[in-house]
Amino acid sequence: MKIANNKKAYHNYLIIKDYEAGIVLNGSEIKSIRKGEVSLQEAYVSIRNHEAQVVNMHIAPYKYAVGFIPIDPLRTRKLLLHKKEIIKLEYLQKTQQLTLIPLKMYINGRSLVKLKIGLAKGKNAHDKRQALKQKSDRKINNY
Repeated sequence: MKIANNKKAYHNYLIIKDYEAGIVLNGSEIKSIRKGEVSLQEAYVSIRNHEAQVVNMHIAPYKYAVGFIPIDPLRTRKLLLHKKEIIKLEYLQKTQQLTLIPLKMYINGRSLVKLKIGLAKGKNAHDKRQALKQKSDRKINNY
């Protein structure tokens, strides 16, 4: 079940490879995610101290959570990846100047929240225009 999609990422970046990661959440956050109150637009993934973390991902506070300490909607959340994957991604980020961005968030069959992250390279302005032109050409050809 797809919860959130980052369409802007496909427009602004060339996705080289994608990875699936688990995410560490609090109880009230999972309820907000199930309601679809998530935004991945300004989010990115950083690797600090050999840990992958998603930064700037907005999860709206669950309004029916009574008795819980209020949680910052933009807090940094830890991603669950294998150690070898984290080391590889950190190396690629530093040597080839690539970016890690969240592409979509979904719930898999066992009701676990997963985040699909992409190893990406930024597009130039002319690349973006070319992609828009190809997209409009496909729409014209389909009609």
